[in-house]
Amino acid sequence: MFDLSGKIALVTGATGAIGSVIASTLHKMGAVVAISGTKAGILKDLSEKLSERVYSFTCDFNDLDSTDDLLRRIEQQCGSVNILVNNAGLTRDNVLMRISNEDWSKVITVNLEVPFRLMRAVSRNMIKERWGRIINISSIVGSVGNPGQANYAASKSGLLGLTKTAAVELATRDITVNCIAPGFICSPMTEKIPDSRREQLIKNIPMSRAGRPEEVAAAVGFLASNEASYITGHVLHVNGGLAMI
Repeated sequence: MFDLSGKIALVTGATGAIGSVIASTLHKMGAVVAISGTKAGILKDLSEKLSERVYSFTCDFNDLDSTDDLLRRIEQQCGSVNILVNNAGLTRDNVLMRISNEDWSKVITVNLEVPFRLMRAVSRNMIKERWGRIINISSIVGSVGNPGQANYAASKSGLLGLTKTAAVELATRDITVNCIAPGFICSPMTEKIPDSRREQLIKNIPMSRAGRPEEVAAAVGFLASNEASYITGHVLHVNGGLAMI
């Protein structure tokens, strides 16, 4: 079960807490894994940890031209991508009336336009091969909103619509397109939250704890597998019951 041998997976944002575990999970399932991110040192460390069937690519998605270049480099070194995990994300938090045009554009570009461009590009070969898995990492914020994150919430909500539309368009070619919406997950970003605020957030979670990156990665692994071949257009909420949508 859950064997991805012979598949080529691209995980964007692999230098983050969730992205690195997603990459490791797909690797354990047998996939060749292409990892991308902005931090060359962390990519190198992850590559050395996985040791084989892994290729690292530094890429800054603030430069949209780098998106097409990334896929070109991956195809040259690994082959065509069968599994795409759009995990890279950016935050520029502020209240609505104080969000600058630049911060709005940067968040929408990295969180929504880049996934669109990658999906459009990889789907061409997936259609030819009549098999593919596209998994977009959204957020609970994309479904319920969050004060101070209008740009982030809009980008993550947009991923939901993009996922569902692509799922309909690609379904007849045995390509599934799904979305995972994590809730409050342990990461360096959430560790920066003041203890009092953190405790209040956890009190609102029915399971009374924060989630682990491994729990998000496990959901990705399942949706990437052949066992999930009849699941598409779905938003899987990994949030401990924080929002039962």
